[in-house]
Amino acid sequence: MTRFVHRAAGLALFLVPTSVSAQAAPAAGAVTPATPAAAATIKRITASPGYAKAVAALDAGHDRWVQNIITLTEIPAPPFKEAVRARAYRDMFTAARLTDVEIDEEGNVLGLRKGGGEGLIVVSAHMDTVFPEGTPVKVRREGDRLYAPGVGDDTTGLATQLAIIEAMNAAGIKTKADILFVGTVGEEGLGDLRGVRYLFTKGKYKDKAKAFFSLDGGGLDGVTVGGAGSKRYRVMFKGPGGHSYGAFGLVNPMTAMSQAVVDFYKIAVPADPKTTYSASVVSGGTSVNAIPREVTMEFDMRSESAESLANVEKQFLATLQKAAATENAARSTKEGAITAEPKLIGDRPAGQTPRDAEIVQYATAAYAAEGIPIRYGAGSTDSNIPISLGIPAITISRVATSGRGHSLDEWISVEKPGNLQVKRLGLAMILATAGM
Repeated sequence: MTRFVHRAAGLALFLVPTSVSAQAAPAAGAVTPATPAAAATIKRITASPGYAKAVAALDAGHDRWVQNIITLTEIPAPPFKEAVRARAYRDMFTAARLTDVEIDEEGNVLGLRKGGGEGLIVVSAHMDTVFPEGTPVKVRREGDRLYAPGVGDDTTGLATQLAIIEAMNAAGIKTKADILFVGTVGEEGLGDLRGVRYLFTKGKYKDKAKAFFSLDGGGLDGVTVGGAGSKRYRVMFKGPGGHSYGAFGLVNPMTAMSQAVVDFYKIAVPADPKTTYSASVVSGGTSVNAIPREVTMEFDMRSESAESLANVEKQFLATLQKAAATENAARSTKEGAITAEPKLIGDRPAGQTPRDAEIVQYATAAYAAEGIPIRYGAGSTDSNIPISLGIPAITISRVATSGRGHSLDEWISVEKPGNLQVKRLGLAMILATAGM
């Protein structure tokens, strides 16, 4: 998961609305106060006895939250192999007294907290991590910090979701809407949002959700309202191959690939909307003394704007064919020509939940009630899919302080005050949207 927009010197760059919203774009960094109606709703909820009881339960359950993080982190959930963690999370949903608990055909864990039946709200966190099978996941605790691969992203999101469910139960809170809680698969990397994509396009709750929360952010500085889209390609460059000495002069796919990377990095992209690209994984060849027959590279392109993403993708694909043609013109093709064969391996839609959507208004009001200036960000999360379908969606925080995400020394802080504030914020937003 990519949480918020890029930071420099500790400051967040703010999101300007892109293609999904038809509203006029506010100035970069501008934050519009919540509507009086949204502010009144949050005030009513946070002043209610039920909310007070739920917050007390969150406080009392802090140590259980920490233990759930440790338990889930130490169950490996590498890409496309989340099943063991899914079974454990299913049992936790059952223990939390959710109904209709199941693991769906894609591997998502689902549990329903029934309300008054006035629509459906979806709240989720993802079960997969970026780390390959065999990565040690034993949690190490040093003071208020937990260290382990995947301890934050998004294992803590799973535990925070459970804490909110248990707090609502302890307080006997009822909502007008039903709430579907979900542990999704395939959020990271080549998982390509497969879990949430299935949930919204094929699963039994298809076309029923009216709002979506993803617990997949870090910190107390804002919410993700924009979906940074991405296009990912694996490109195979092929040629005839041959002996490095005896066949010298034949076309070489390595040369074409190298030229493609050089030309790719000449593509100009806008800073706003933020648009990026990267050449990353490379493989191929057979021997140091052989011209390779095949070499492969993976490429990643991202943007907050669907239009900008499509533009850089078009230029990228043209660059591949130009690089192949250049190599075919430069050396002999008597044994065969160079070809560049791109394969799309990741496609995440770009878009944005409008700032005047109720879910964003409630988030803004909840932050104001906590006395925290809200920041609106963009990222690549499970929220991308519902946003692309016109369903209001935001990604909210799972933990107050964390660091070194997607690294072997990933860590989170489990100190109580900041993390209780994170949970209070999430609880208030969810209850307002579900109609407490």
